[in-house]
Amino acid sequence: MQEILEGLNDKQYEAVVETEGPVLVIAGAGSGKTKVLTHKIAYIINTKKAMPWEILAITFTNKAANEMKERITNLVGEPAKDIWMGTFHSICVKILRKHIDRIGFDSSFIIFDTQDQKSLIKKCLKELQIDDKKFSEKMIQAEISNTKNEMMEPEEYSLNAHGDFVKEKIAAVYELYQKRLRENNAIDFDDIINFTIKIFNQNPEILNYYSSKFKYILVDEYQDTNKAQFTLVKMLAGVNKNITVVGDNDQGIYSFRRSRYKKYFKF
Repeated sequence: MQEILEGLNDKQYEAVVETEGPVLVIAGAGSGKTKVLTHKIAYIINTKKAMPWEILAITFTNKAANEMKERITNLVGEPAKDIWMGTFHSICVKILRKHIDRIGFDSSFIIFDTQDQKSLIKKCLKELQIDDKKFSEKMIQAEISNTKNEMMEPEEYSLNAHGDFVKEKIAAVYELYQKRLRENNAIDFDDIINFTIKIFNQNPEILNYYSSKFKYILVDEYQDTNKAQFTLVKMLAGVNKNITVVGDNDQGIYSFRRSRYKKYFKF
């Protein structure tokens, strides 16, 4: 235990040992925010407040997740391998592989990358006889992505687009695009989180299982959280409400994805 707590300054120590309820850590670059998360996870395990598999740690990149797991392994050893740790998307894919049949997909679903999305959008434009010189695949893909990050499905987008010529065309593409994805047992990158949320909303028992399972949730780089990610985290923290998030608003790089960290800390 001494090894876990030594080397922490007063504020880091306070954040590490404050395990119950929501904790928001805002600090500048190089101030040890990730150190707070890794040492807090180690502290939770060593004090037996939770088993490793009852801890969910979320990062924004696979590299960051691997580095965090390595640092925790150095603190607690083998138990680190049982922590649920990864990006928002990798954690959600893990859940979707088990439960996506609840919303009409097969567990062997494929995930379209950006190029796959643009190719499908191009086919949709052709099918709808929309001029792809006026409506590029890149522009429509970006609009659909932003729309999904705001958790807006085709029907809602179409209603909001009424009377706007450009958005009405995009709405038609968006609707057909989602239809074709489903026909191919495929989802795109932005569907990953939204479909997980949809499964939770439609199946309270599944949400309760995961929300009860994760006694502690920790999120790195929280300044980059968008509406869908916040909604997911809030749902998962619904039972135990023990969530720690760290971030630096000056380093936010995903504001174009509708990231608003102050708006999304209401637990």
